[in-house]
Amino acid sequence: MKMKITVNVHPNSKKPRIEKDLLGTLHVYVIEPPLEGRANKAVVEALAKYFKTKKNNVFLVSGTKSKNKIFEIV
Repeated sequence: MKMKITVNVHPNSKKPRIEKDLLGTLHVYVIEPPLEGRANKAVVEALAKYFKTKKNNVFLVSGTKSKNKIFEIV
């Protein structure tokens, strides 16, 4: 099972959660700030939990420094 998903990241959020909008884009809210990749790591952990897989199976494909990211889940 290999899939690419579009994720919209909201760092510095008060309540961590994952929401799906009408277009199928996932909105991931994380507590961590967007410094030194901390928010990206938190998003990887959140997606791994959401899709019930290991963190090693979630890869950031593009958008390292953007709010809009593309992840691949293996």
